[in-house]
Amino acid sequence: MEQEYEQQLFLKAMVGSRIIGSVRAYEENNTCKVGKLIVHPDYENKGIATRLMSELEARFQHCKRYELYTGFKSERNLYLYDKLGYRKFKTIEVHDHLSFVYLEKYR
Repeated sequence: MEQEYEQQLFLKAMVGSRIIGSVRAYEENNTCKVGKLIVHPDYENKGIATRLMSELEARFQHCKRYELYTGFKSERNLYLYDKLGYRKFKTIEVHDHLSFVYLEKYR
């Protein structure tokens, strides 16, 4: 985790001194690789994930492309990413009950 913190940008959403959401990313070959977008369940559906992603994209506005992945059963995540303009470009099957959907967005 400490090594990731040194190599990636971490953004957090807070209420008072409590972290209620976060996302991280790094740049590779002019692509912003987005990872681990999370929002505390008590704060879901309040626009926090959208604001985190918007800020992340602003911080990496020099990148031509954004890429992330999520579980194929993560319907709420897939809905959010679609709403934000991300499109599926590949699916990787890990085993019969687990696949990851990769999404991308171009500037």
